[in-house]
Amino acid sequence: MSTGTYAPKPGAAPVGRMIAAQTVLETKMLLRNGEQLLLTVIIPSLLLVLFSTVDIVDTGTDKAVDFLAPGVLALAVMSTAFTGQAIATGFERRYGVLKRLGASPLPRWALMTAKTLSVLVTEVLQVALLTAIALGLGWSPQGGAGSVALLLVLGTAAFSGLGLLMAGTLRAEATLAGANLVFLLLLVGGGVIVPLEKFPDAARSVLELLPISALSDGLRDVLQGGAGMPWAQALVLAVWAVLGLGAAARFFRWE
Repeated sequence: MSTGTYAPKPGAAPVGRMIAAQTVLETKMLLRNGEQLLLTVIIPSLLLVLFSTVDIVDTGTDKAVDFLAPGVLALAVMSTAFTGQAIATGFERRYGVLKRLGASPLPRWALMTAKTLSVLVTEVLQVALLTAIALGLGWSPQGGAGSVALLLVLGTAAFSGLGLLMAGTLRAEATLAGANLVFLLLLVGGGVIVPLEKFPDAARSVLELLPISALSDGLRDVLQGGAGMPWAQALVLAVWAVLGLGAAARFFRWE
């Protein structure tokens, strides 16, 4: 008795196709989540418009938007790569979604790759929207796009590592509370809205080492000051990225 020939041949799809499909799924789920949209799109947009049009904080610039726009771009990266990803991944872990995906043909590293690509897609939309709003408010960006892109990628890697570390080690409820608390604290003390020069010298020297401060200051050096690549801030982000992603890979629990 001869074996039959079946078409299409059963088996897993190529890894690249699986990653692309999972990326599309992750992006759709993110964009359909009203709470995540509030955090990643609406809040940064409102902060940019409010503080650029109302004289609340002395930014030390002729046009407040010149100071605020780079900081809000950094805030958008943090809200998506850290806060949003930590909360979503934490609850996926709680409900057993990650456990089931781990048993599928999709490799676990490919799932993390898809999540990262989904974050990058969302950030592209965020940056486009916030840039359009800032330009409408009179923003005049300087510097080169290459330096900005590298800083955004490094910031994404740093915040993604920290978000995945939190989601993979804490309970979902603790991740929800912790991620939102960190978001609020870094919004106030990360140089996004309030210049770091307003803080005492001792506190400022510590705050400058935070990833949000490094990203916002680096973007500000390029987009406001027209500087080249701010290597000091890039180094801070790279260190956070290595530490965060390394710790997430080491301690992340799938169940």
